[in-house]
Amino acid sequence: MNVPPKIVITLDRPSRAYLPDEELIASFEISGIAPSDVQAIEASVLWYTEGTGEEDLAMHDFRRLLPIDRNDADLTKRRRFQTRLPRSPLTYQGLIVKIRWAIRVRVFMQQGKEYMEEVPFRLGELEPVVPMAAKASARKRADDAA
Repeated sequence: MNVPPKIVITLDRPSRAYLPDEELIASFEISGIAPSDVQAIEASVLWYTEGTGEEDLAMHDFRRLLPIDRNDADLTKRRRFQTRLPRSPLTYQGLIVKIRWAIRVRVFMQQGKEYMEEVPFRLGELEPVVPMAAKASARKRADDAA
């Protein structure tokens, strides 16, 4: 039985909430595989959209680690990286479209398999959108209680 590696991503803030222009510090570590089985690792900070219509994805920060590029060829060890976050787009929880931010780590194995882990975080302080019907219903309940 082939057990996939465990990819652990840790952010510097347990709340996983950041403001534009702040620095995000993260680390990742891979366990459960031999270092010699790893061909490459990609770590990225990205945003993507979900919802109706076309979905977009853009990388804010991207790093590809190869064993031959490093004095220490063991890519499974804990690695730390940091990036200054942009001013936009902000995390947005709309009814038609959502904008999500995440840190994604992909592990490419010598045998051609690929494994991925992703940890979401929030950029900015936009409130989630509430449908108009829900607002009207809440207003009516408040008026009835008064």
